[in-house]
Amino acid sequence: QVQLVESGGALVQPGGSLRLSCAASGFTLDNYDIGWFRQAPGKEREGVSCIGRSDGSTYYADSVKGRFTISRDNAKNTVYLQMNSLKPEDTAVYYCATPRRSFYSCNLWTDFDSWGQGTQVIVSS
Repeated sequence: QVQLVESGGALVQPGGSLRLSCAASGFTLDNYDIGWFRQAPGKEREGVSCIGRSDGSTYYADSVKGRFTISRDNAKNTVYLQMNSLKPEDTAVYYCATPRRSFYSCNLWTDFDSWGQGTQVIVSS
């Protein structure tokens, strides 16, 4: 019954911005940590950002630090990923997921489950 649905992906010019949404159904998001991952064609799924369920702690991959911001709106049962100053190397399918362990690494997709279907982000001129 746990469902996550990503949305907001689009084709955008380099330097542009997008806001991705991760909407939850079947559970209340404020009870879960959430991670954002991305996967480019032919590449391993990589961690982008995570947000804690209670204290609001956040984690960012070095490649996106200073450009991306993760946040949650518990009233809307949604987690967001605001992406600014987008680069062509940000092109990927973006996924959200929940960690399956109490202690996990935001960099390890194998530590997560309840994956959404993904949303495509293309950064190109």
